[in-house]
Amino acid sequence: MTNSSGGETRAALTLGALGVVYGDIGTSPLYTMKEVFSPHTGIPLDAQHLIGAVSVIFWGLMMVVTLKYVLLILRADNRGEGGIMALTALAAKAAGTTRRRRIALLLVGVFGAALFYGDSIITPAISVLSAVEGLEVATPAFKPYVLPISIAVLIGLFAVQRFGTGLVGKLFGPVIAMWFAVLAVTGIVEIAQQPAILAALDPLQALSFMSAQGWHMFVVLGAIVLAVTGAEALYADLGHFGKRPIQLAWAGLVLPSLALNYMGQGALLMRDPTALANPFFRLFPSAWLIPAVVLATVATVIASQAVITGAFSMTKQAIQLGLLPRMHVLYTSAKEIGQIYMPLVNWTLLAAVLLAVVGFGSSSALASAYGLAVTVTMFTTTLLTFFVVRHAWKYPLPLAIGATSVFLALDLLLVIACSLKFMQGGWFPLVLGILVFSIMASWRRGRELLVESIGQGDPELVPFVEALVANSVHRVPRTAVYAVASPHTVPQALMHNLKHNQVLHERNLILTVVFHDVPWISPAERVTVEPLAAGFWRIQVNYGFKDSPDIPAALEQCSSHTLPINLFETSYFLSREIVVPTKGAGMADWREGLFAFMSRNAGNIADFLRLPNNCVIELGTRIQI
Repeated sequence: MTNSSGGETRAALTLGALGVVYGDIGTSPLYTMKEVFSPHTGIPLDAQHLIGAVSVIFWGLMMVVTLKYVLLILRADNRGEGGIMALTALAAKAAGTTRRRRIALLLVGVFGAALFYGDSIITPAISVLSAVEGLEVATPAFKPYVLPISIAVLIGLFAVQRFGTGLVGKLFGPVIAMWFAVLAVTGIVEIAQQPAILAALDPLQALSFMSAQGWHMFVVLGAIVLAVTGAEALYADLGHFGKRPIQLAWAGLVLPSLALNYMGQGALLMRDPTALANPFFRLFPSAWLIPAVVLATVATVIASQAVITGAFSMTKQAIQLGLLPRMHVLYTSAKEIGQIYMPLVNWTLLAAVLLAVVGFGSSSALASAYGLAVTVTMFTTTLLTFFVVRHAWKYPLPLAIGATSVFLALDLLLVIACSLKFMQGGWFPLVLGILVFSIMASWRRGRELLVESIGQGDPELVPFVEALVANSVHRVPRTAVYAVASPHTVPQALMHNLKHNQVLHERNLILTVVFHDVPWISPAERVTVEPLAAGFWRIQVNYGFKDSPDIPAALEQCSSHTLPINLFETSYFLSREIVVPTKGAGMADWREGLFAFMSRNAGNIADFLRLPNNCVIELGTRIQI
């Protein structure tokens, strides 16, 4: 985790937060106003409605982003970490007084996390498409090239992920700072020509506009919600930058620039209704259009990079919380442990993004798909925050309800509004989210069944090793480490070693790796050692869901527990379970089949635990679930 004591000043962190945190919400002006007044919303393009719509956007930013995320939810950190996974763990730990409530909260959080993947697909697609569509404003002759250029940019973006974001990341902050400066300046120029748009600052204009729409307001909100998508990134990146830099960046530059640009687009449309074809790029003089398109494309690539990196990070956390099978993880920086690359996630995301770009074809069509998954995630975040406020912060019930009920009502309003776009494309990210949730739920339940099945067939550990010691089984030099899921039963690998090799090592470590529902575990709490019998120890290695497991490094810490280990004389015995689905109890047949498939194709446990390849022995066993 980065902090100012690590050598970075608050100013540097604030600049970094601009690039990583605000890229998504910062590129929303590219398409929001165009969608609010598109023909399907049916809003008249006149001064009164323009002022009202801009007022709703401005006060939506104030309510959803400033009050909810910047002031309330950023306080709900889990040992300095944010994001829906961290919030879920915090809420479940604080409010999980019963197993049923804890599981219910975990399911709510996991569903919200699953929907994040839908956002990770739609954001790059709509952002890059909307930026490249600026070429059509320069000349209609570019129209046939918009889709191919967008696809090329996206393929390039995903192709460079394996090199890491360290070098490019240093440019994120300055480029996005320039982007927000351009948003502000172009907005001011138009406001100066049509100052009547400043009436949008009056919240009564927003209320009047929404009340005049009647039930039609849900259609309008479905478009206006595009202005606040990306707000989840504020909380997700809390651990990288800290609360204060994120708040300073929002209040000092992001909010003023967004407000000025939206009012500028409103002023432009009041003066020239024909600009509705692309009001953002019409803010620029013709001579500046190509540089504006280039800057917008770079800004959208940065916005896309943030959600791609977020998908890598969330997947790693989900793996360590037992929600997804192990996957190959590459660390792209020797200094920053959070900079990772996951090939399977990367190429799966690219395939889905290209499918969205080709399938929908334009940013306007994608706008219909955008919103539903994001708003459900926002609603989930607020719901979990209630349990944190009530049970972790110990606030009285009326105060906890008062602090979150307004935001819950607002989020529910946005969810209903976006659900109206379900048939127009809203189904796409939602189906993807449900698919990811099904995979997560099946993997977690399958692992529980697997551990239960192993435990039923294996003898208890302590009586078994005591009997071995008493019978004086032949021993050979070296230390044997047996990695197990259950520390109370005899490892399958140990029994295979005794049965087939008829030997026992001088020193035997029964190793269990436990991932806790906190982001980090301090080095002092990393290892616990329990002697069992002569030559046998039970060792538990503890990690948080953002830690990176390294078993050899953890075993070196055993020396402080009077158990020095020579890593050059250590062998690691692993059990590889071959899952056999069976009829009857457990899970539905299709879920058991899915779990068996994922188990067969899960990443190598030795790589995941960073075990030296030349010291690992794997022994397989078939297990029915």
